[in-house]
Amino acid sequence: MQIILMEKVTNLGQLGDVVKVKNGYARNFLIPQGKAKRATPVGIAEFEAKRAELEKTQAEVLTAAQDFAAKLEGLRVEIPRKAGVDGKLFGSVTNADIEEALKAQGFEISRAMIRMPQGALKQVGDHPVVAALHSDVSANIVVSVLGETSS
Repeated sequence: MQIILMEKVTNLGQLGDVVKVKNGYARNFLIPQGKAKRATPVGIAEFEAKRAELEKTQAEVLTAAQDFAAKLEGLRVEIPRKAGVDGKLFGSVTNADIEEALKAQGFEISRAMIRMPQGALKQVGDHPVVAALHSDVSANIVVSVLGETSS
């Protein structure tokens, strides 16, 4: 299916690009989320009429993400968890736990934005985590898992 992108989509294209994607991806994800429209002559004409407004909105969103990333960059989040004597956690620390810890510090971020390259944290110590705030903007956060030994 030919679509026109209404915003930048990672690994797909920039605002205004006409790309061909699988029907299900367009119908079930891109179009309902407002990220794309069908590339019909009417759809392209609508896009061209709104292009300046969409570019301005994209620039504002990017600037807001960059400002938020500057606040988050290098932030240290401490999460206490029960752990054994060897430092291995009983359970794990997930992106939902990190989201709650950030919320407690006053930062609103969705768990889908938190990228954990090695998966859930299962060991006591400092772990680097990336917060993908925008397709072009990310911030590095250090998650410090503190072990509590049970007695």
